[in-house]
Amino acid sequence: MKLKMQFILRDIVGETVLVPINESTSNFNGLITVNELGKFIWENLESSKDEEDLLHKILEEYEVEEKEAKEDLDEFLDKLRQVDII
Repeated sequence: MKLKMQFILRDIVGETVLVPINESTSNFNGLITVNELGKFIWENLESSKDEEDLLHKILEEYEVEEKEAKEDLDEFLDKLRQVDII
C-alpha cells in the first residue's frame, strides 16, 4: 500500500501521533492521534501488499476475532483515505 503524504510517528505526552513532514505539511495541517492498533497498522502499511495481507498481520499480532479486526482496519484505512493520505 502506498502513502500519498509523508508522516512520522511520535510519542507526545503519552499519546502516539502522526506528524506530517516535508511537503506534506503544506497539504495537511494538524496531527492524527492513533491508538495501539492504529500504530501497528501504520508501521505495517507500506510493507503490506494489500489490505488482506495487513489483516493477516493484525491477526498474527493480536488476539482478536477476524470480523472485529477487519472492522477496525477498515475504519482506520477509511480515515486515512478521507484525508487523502493513502
